Amino acid sequence: MIETFTYEALPSRVRFGRGTINEVAAEVERLGRRALVLTTPQQVEAGERLGALLGSALAGYFNEATMHTPVEVTERALVTLRETGADCVVALGGGSTTGLGKALALRTGVPQVVIPTTYAGSEMTPILGQTEGGRKTTIRSLDVLPETVIYDVDLTVSLPPMLSATSGVNAMAHAVEALYARDRNPIISLMAEDGIRTLSSALPILVHEPANMEARTNALYGAWLCGCCLGAVGMALHHKLCHTLGGSFDLPHAETHTVVLPHAVAYNAAAAPEAMAAISRALGAPDAAQGLFDLVRALGVPLALAELGMPESGIDKAADIAIENPYWNPRPITRDAIRDLIANAYAGERPRAAFAENEAA
Repeated sequence: MIETFTYEALPSRVRFGRGTINEVAAEVERLGRRALVLTTPQQVEAGERLGALLGSALAGYFNEATMHTPVEVTERALVTLRETGADCVVALGGGSTTGLGKALALRTGVPQVVIPTTYAGSEMTPILGQTEGGRKTTIRSLDVLPETVIYDVDLTVSLPPMLSATSGVNAMAHAVEALYARDRNPIISLMAEDGIRTLSSALPILVHEPANMEARTNALYGAWLCGCCLGAVGMALHHKLCHTLGGSFDLPHAETHTVVLPHAVAYNAAAAPEAMAAISRALGAPDAAQGLFDLVRALGVPLALAELGMPESGIDKAADIAIENPYWNPRPITRDAIRDLIANAYAGERPRAAFAENEAA
């Protein structure tokens, strides 16, 4: 039965296809006159190729985008933005550059064009996570929603197979939590299930055939669906934990999401049976948490937080941080249960098939 719900479409423009990066100058012209190109230090050459496409619309470059959007990096980028006289930004890359563009938009109101090269999905959200003093905080505001997103399948071909895998599972996490979100709705639930199905089918192919364009197209399409889910409804335990772990221990973003997801799903399984059924259908697996774990294992990417460099002593610290500020989750958050979840993720243990009903209370 369809329950009462609210659905609010977000005001963003999306261009999807192959070769769509060639339209970047036209998209900038819709928003401003001169753009500051944002990249990571590893993407300098790609940024320069983008600058050539912008031509006279190029104001300059900032090549220091960093994981978890440190405030000090944003402050340096603000100086470059003002010095170049740019009136919009073009963020090329994954979550690091997208986050930097959002941080600049929050502080200055500058419009954004985002060109994703990973499957992160943050380009479709009004969410910004920033790190300062070893703590990551998150805000939700339409002020940081990118005005235009250009999806170009050709740009994902250079994404290494293992990064394709973890970035894709990171995207799936958005759809997973959308299925049991407090403000879920039928439209987003449809997108979420299809996003999980599309990505879980495409990622195993990409690991073995990185240049398979059909799989690349499907993966990027699935990532877009999952990003829409992240932008439209609230997230819960999984995203809270990943922000805590990433910000506290400087763990890689996509890999952390990949490790934690099966365990967060196992934690919530008994409290969200309809969501679990949808995830199972999408994966073609009898159990949602174990299906996700088996997918991650089949992709050949890390299964344990220990593999990502988290110290064992951090298990208790992370559990303490995770319960500091109350937040909604389908299953109540308790310190001991969260510690067990983190410990299991640290060790990379296969989750149980489902929590018993009495454990959901």
